[in-house]
Parts: sequence; C-alpha cells; structure tokens
Amino acid sequence: MPSRLRRVAVACVAAPVLLYLLCFASVVLVARRDQRRPADAIVVLGAAQYNGKPSPVLRARLDHALTLYREGLAPQVVVTGGIGAGDRVSEATVGQQYLTQQGVPPGAIVVRPEGRSTEASMTAVSAWARERGLTRLLLVSDPFHMLRLRLETSGTGLTAYTSPTRTSPISRRAASELFFIGQEAWKIPVVLFRRW
Repeated sequence: MPSRLRRVAVACVAAPVLLYLLCFASVVLVARRDQRRPADAIVVLGAAQYNGKPSPVLRARLDHALTLYREGLAPQVVVTGGIGAGDRVSEATVGQQYLTQQGVPPGAIVVRPEGRSTEASMTAVSAWARERGLTRLLLVSDPFHMLRLRLETSGTGLTAYTSPTRTSPISRRAASELFFIGQEAWKIPVVLFRRW
C-alpha cells in the first residue's frame, strides 16, 4: 500500500476514534459538575416506572429534584417522560404522584408527558418555558446525561444549568456508569449534527 494511501486509511480510522474519545471525556467532565442555582423551574428527565411506581433511577432523580425544590432554587418542578410500551401511565405522571406524596404542592408540579426520548422531552419543555417567558432551567438527571441535556437546550433561547443526582443505582456501580457514559459518547455527535 502506498504511503499516502496508508496515511489516509489511518486518518479515516483515527478520526472517529479521536472524536469518540473527545466525546467520552466531555461527558465525564460535565457529569462531575453540579450547577445548582436559582432558576425558573427544575426539570426532571423521565426514566422507567413500574406499574405506577418510579424505578430506582427515576426515584433518585425525583429525590434530587425534591432536594433542590426544598432548597428554594425554583418555584416549580417539571416532570417529563411519556408512556412506554405496555405501560398505562406516563413517567411524568408517576413523577407527579411521587412528588405530591413527598409534600410538593400540586400547583408547583408541571407534567410534560409528550416525550419518549431526551430530545422530545426537552423540545416539549423548551416550548412550555418559552410560552411562559421562562428563561432559566435547572435540569436533573443522571450524571452521564448532563452534556446531552445542555446540548438539547442550546439554541432554544433558554439558559440550562445541570444538577446531576448522585444517588442513582447507575452511579453506584463503576461498570454500569462506564457503560452508560460509553453509550452517551456515541450520542453526542448525533445531537451536535442535528442541532447544527
């Protein structure tokens, strides 16, 4: 193989690997930062629910949002997440019920059940916020999810701060967390391309 062709082949292999490693490192770096601060609303990204009960992952997110709400960082909590295959109730509705049981006034909870993906949920939340003249959102999810959440709100006219839960079962097991970070690193270029 001629030397020039070999260099092109190496570059074609190396470029995607380097991009993936850059995205992986970016996911890790953003996951470590908690930007909790006053906002117009706290937004909880949905996760699985089982027969009307939040999964351990969803519960960890809701508990973190509850802490932020009790700290007085925002006057309302937005719960997201649609109805999964075979489910009868949305993740957002389960989140609403859980927060109400924990003492959050029903009037302080906003249910946005439109999305079954991060993109769809953030599109619905962004539209809701803009309609009400809200500009600052405090986003709650697992650490690995933080970078993509920020990217999903870029270009919407909203300022997004992220505050990851530290009690999710995903974060407690290194192998599990690495798996999700690895998956997320593949999604970042797709979001960047779509938002470009």
